[in-house]
Amino acid sequence: MTASLSSTLTPPYAQPLRLGRALATTGHAVVSPDGLCALIGTAPDALDALRPSWDDLPPDAYLRDGGRYRRRRHACFIVEDTQIDPVPHRAHWQPVEYNALHGGLERWFEPMSRAVVDQPVWSRLVVALAGTCSALKGAQPWYVEAHQFRIDTTDGIGRPTPEGAHRDGVDFVAVVLVGRDGVKGGETRVFEAAGPHGIRFTMTQPWTMLMLDDAKVIHESTPIQPVGEHGHRDTLVLTFRAGGFQGPVPAGS
Repeated sequence: MTASLSSTLTPPYAQPLRLGRALATTGHAVVSPDGLCALIGTAPDALDALRPSWDDLPPDAYLRDGGRYRRRRHACFIVEDTQIDPVPHRAHWQPVEYNALHGGLERWFEPMSRAVVDQPVWSRLVVALAGTCSALKGAQPWYVEAHQFRIDTTDGIGRPTPEGAHRDGVDFVAVVLVGRDGVKGGETRVFEAAGPHGIRFTMTQPWTMLMLDDAKVIHESTPIQPVGEHGHRDTLVLTFRAGGFQGPVPAGS
């Protein structure tokens, strides 16, 4: 892909109250840690209480590139207005059109811990972001998939997006940096889906959030490398889809 990337390496933060406007205009917006706290109405300490759970992520057994650098957990919810309901644990599935590396495969990841999803800040975060989605596309149930990721440098290099620049096949995507330790790289790149322009920057502060209109942009993160003996990068990815979760199309449909 040929794209003109701006040279901005510091995230171009948007004000929380202008998150919807930025998404409607450019298809992407970055919110600072303070902005995220203001958006969901919480203190930083409440978000920080979620961080220890990233130390308890099992290995991703589905990496088709043979790597050992990714650990993750997964959970699904339905959000309508201010109500958030967990759904029975289910496989994560994407079509090959959106994920050429892992598409078409039912991937059963270990579920997220109740110690995470039962915390009030978790519901506040997911409900607030679903509210942003409804402000742009109308109030409706949102089918939310949550992914805890740890990308480490066990293999000498870690790939946050081994599938390359991609869309997720949903309506909106939120990528929240939970933390970085002992790594370099991990640059975020966002490209217009139907245009020549893009932007690149590096999220370094915990609880920085990138939100994307999945129909308007494609995105990727560059590999990470250790600056010492070992390092990792932790993220939370939330996807919001109207109409239902993605799943295999039954034969004969």
